[in-house]
Amino acid sequence: MKRWLRLALCLLALVVLVACELQTLYLEAYIESNQDALDAPIGSDSSPVTFTVGPGQSIEEIAGNLKAHHLIADAELFRRYVQVEHLDAGIQAGTYELRQTMTIPEIAQALQTALAPEQQVTIPEGKRMEEVAEIVAEQTDISSVDFLQMAQSGWRGTAVVQSYAFLAHIPLTGTLEGFLFPDTYRLPLDATAIDLIDRMLENFDRQVTPEIQESFAQHDMTLYEGITLASLVEREAVVDAERAVIAGVYHNRMRDGWFLSACPTVQYALGYRPDEESWWKRFLLFEDLDVESPYNTYRNLGLPPGPIANPGLSSIQAAAQPAETDFYFFMVDCSKEDGTHVFAASEAEHLANFARCGGVITSP
Repeated sequence: MKRWLRLALCLLALVVLVACELQTLYLEAYIESNQDALDAPIGSDSSPVTFTVGPGQSIEEIAGNLKAHHLIADAELFRRYVQVEHLDAGIQAGTYELRQTMTIPEIAQALQTALAPEQQVTIPEGKRMEEVAEIVAEQTDISSVDFLQMAQSGWRGTAVVQSYAFLAHIPLTGTLEGFLFPDTYRLPLDATAIDLIDRMLENFDRQVTPEIQESFAQHDMTLYEGITLASLVEREAVVDAERAVIAGVYHNRMRDGWFLSACPTVQYALGYRPDEESWWKRFLLFEDLDVESPYNTYRNLGLPPGPIANPGLSSIQAAAQPAETDFYFFMVDCSKEDGTHVFAASEAEHLANFARCGGVITSP
């Protein structure tokens, strides 16, 4: 009896082995017949998609969620693929950054390593250094005091000085104003102020290409002067199409020895306005134009001593490649509410625009 039992168990094991082998052959054939689908991403949008795998989730649930997030087209194909490649057991609970442009094999590999816990900060264009510090403190665990101290002078005693050649353009008395590149940054939970600043400078170094810097040189500007001009453009422009035109106005005025008469430089000089809770005074008065400051371009020829804000790439490109026009003046178009400007080639034309808009100072 025991002999027959042993024989039956052996036969059962053989049947199971054959079944497993047939299952493997079937899966391999299934995967091979769907190779094109495996190698085809679901879309062309390369924007990151945050995807979460919960503790104890099954492969079926994970595959279904991937499809619901429009990261894969075929949940069954994903499930079968990770099974054949023995990747199913390696998928960890956690958060991942995936993209529609990833294939199923790429997503399966990405799900093997979860992202470390992070914090994120988004810096808009056109903010001055103090505003950036406030935003950083609001969105991360980095204090505004630490960030501001590091951006003002602390960076000079760190390794970032040797990391980026463009920092040599900043005067000895200068700060990182203008070079804190606006963008969204993801940071580890224990990030420090210099960690974030290092990422901002690395981003600046990547975005402000040698071609842009050469364009500044062709217009007789150093990189520092070009970024200073870009900061004025950033504070003036609302519509992208006008950035190069505004930059062209400033180029014309500098070329002919005119005062830039840029209102944002007066706002920068006036500093924080407690009554408005803003670093940028909303409406300037004629008396404001007399403020004693090297940044006041109504009283000082040429560019201000340094950037007045941190410009984005569009304003930097505009400053490097200004539009060639006959315009010497511009002001906000009071007949519209979209932030566009009216431009003028003569003072008489500009004064007519000024009078039509009620005499409110908004631009040169």
